[in-house]
Amino acid sequence: MTKLQKSREKGENPEIFRVYAETQIPDMADEALLQPPTESASPKSSLLAEVSNAATRAFVVGFSSCACCAFVLGCIAGYSSPTQLSIMRDLNLSVADYSFFGSILTVGQIIGAFMCGRLTDLFGRVYTMWITNILYIAGWLGIAFAKGAWLLDLGRFFHGVAIGIASYLGPIYIAEITPRNLRGAASSLSQLCMVIGISIVYALGTVVTWRNLALIGSVPCLVTLPLLFFVPESPRWLAKMARYKEFEAVLLHLRGAEADVSDEAAEILEYTDGIEQQTGDGFFKLFQRKYAFSLMIGVVLVALPQLGGVNGFLFYTDAIFSSAGISSDVGFMTSSLVQLLTGILGTFLVDVSGRRLLLLVSQAGTLLGCIVMAISFFLQERHYLETGTPMLALASVLVYIGANALGMSSIPWIIASEIYPMDVKGSAGTICNLAGAISSWIVAYFFSFLLQWSSTGTFLIFASVCGFGVVFIAKLVPETKGKSLEEIQALLTASG
Repeated sequence: MTKLQKSREKGENPEIFRVYAETQIPDMADEALLQPPTESASPKSSLLAEVSNAATRAFVVGFSSCACCAFVLGCIAGYSSPTQLSIMRDLNLSVADYSFFGSILTVGQIIGAFMCGRLTDLFGRVYTMWITNILYIAGWLGIAFAKGAWLLDLGRFFHGVAIGIASYLGPIYIAEITPRNLRGAASSLSQLCMVIGISIVYALGTVVTWRNLALIGSVPCLVTLPLLFFVPESPRWLAKMARYKEFEAVLLHLRGAEADVSDEAAEILEYTDGIEQQTGDGFFKLFQRKYAFSLMIGVVLVALPQLGGVNGFLFYTDAIFSSAGISSDVGFMTSSLVQLLTGILGTFLVDVSGRRLLLLVSQAGTLLGCIVMAISFFLQERHYLETGTPMLALASVLVYIGANALGMSSIPWIIASEIYPMDVKGSAGTICNLAGAISSWIVAYFFSFLLQWSSTGTFLIFASVCGFGVVFIAKLVPETKGKSLEEIQALLTASG
């Protein structure tokens, strides 16, 4: 006898279980997942109505907490670029010391990645948000009051652990509380907050000292803490934990007291009950053959931006500008503006064009940026077009950062949050997060040394990774726009 049947015999939630018994997830061809869903054109007012209906107080509070966490993540990611020279000067750090400061973020991220799936599965999404915010605050204070390298590195390490958890937690939570038609836009809007965080740090870093910049970074965390008292738990996690009364109440709270949630509730309960009856348990259940395709998609997509050089651009933008002979103030102001504009554009397009097309355009743009940067350094090293190479280098940075903000900064985690069933979501999140964290560490630590070896060669390596990404996305990545999480997961599992 299943848990749902036992609960029904006890008389819990009779309306939901009536619909559950009558509702079935429709069979669909596997190849349907690879194509954008056919939808009739909806007027603009229809979209506004959907947004208005979804914007209940519970949803807004839950989304806002994730958006604040994403903003802080962006501040952390961009912090080391505008502050590099001043920190090295004030604390008397060598290039190796600062490379360690930049890379220890990813060491903490690896540890956080090991913890993220288990934490969120055991304690739920909301309690895990408390942990990440406390780590964020401790990290900022450690950096702001550092008198030597050890406290600076410890603060950065705390940030890494928090990012390792939050990189998985934020997209998963938003995907689980948002209606299917707005899931991509909501996830992208949250990731846009990360881009805004990077842009603001870039801009403020030109006029504010590195210690004050760290104190400013702690403010959004302090704002988030009181919000967490009102953040609703994920209804899908509650269903997985067999807390059915809370599941129904939270789902109604998220959709509005007058909303009809019977169909959505029945689909979630049916799928959750179905995966509970499958064989296998624990972490290694993820490595069954039926999950192989979705695991490969998630791991490769999350690792691609890192191995394609995004942390090299974000962490050491100042070093790139200096090597190319570009004014740091001009470079940071223009790059922050470009990131912001393309991030906004990506947010509007993700539920219009779909995930796959936007990923292709974004990855192709990063490929172009790496190639142009390699050409710029090649000409500079041979003293060709010396007056034009700084502008060429600046253009390449803007193209790369803008293209990355358009899609690659957000969509890989959107897709990863959509494709895994609840029974393996924690394990899959851990594996994807580890892949991203280890890739990020490799680039963050070795980037400065690669630049000293060969600036041209460094960006050609990144370009080759981006080129592979274009082919991978075009051939293998499915379109998930417009489908419920349960439909996506059922189709991918069936095709595995």
